[in-house]
Amino acid sequence: MARTLHILMAGAVSILLATGCKSNSQTTGHYIDDTAITTAVKTHLATDGPLKTMTQISVKTVENTVYLSGVAATLQDKQRAEEIARQVEGVQAVVNNITIQP
Repeated sequence: MARTLHILMAGAVSILLATGCKSNSQTTGHYIDDTAITTAVKTHLATDGPLKTMTQISVKTVENTVYLSGVAATLQDKQRAEEIARQVEGVQAVVNNITIQP
């Protein structure tokens, strides 16, 4: 009886864990890809001539969509940041939420 209960509990825990893993919409592969994209965008922003001094831009990637936020000095800087993000391999879309602060 105790052995049967132990087996049933182990099965229930396995089902619970499997169900919990499936509830996450982002796979491990996507997470790794997104992290690589974020790093690449940040690196390109940090090494781009006029933009390299801009430290107020945040980058987040979710399922190959890059989200830019923060502050830029000019509209041209905002547009350049988006252009740089679009050029990174693996980026499917860019959402540019950067605001202009004179």
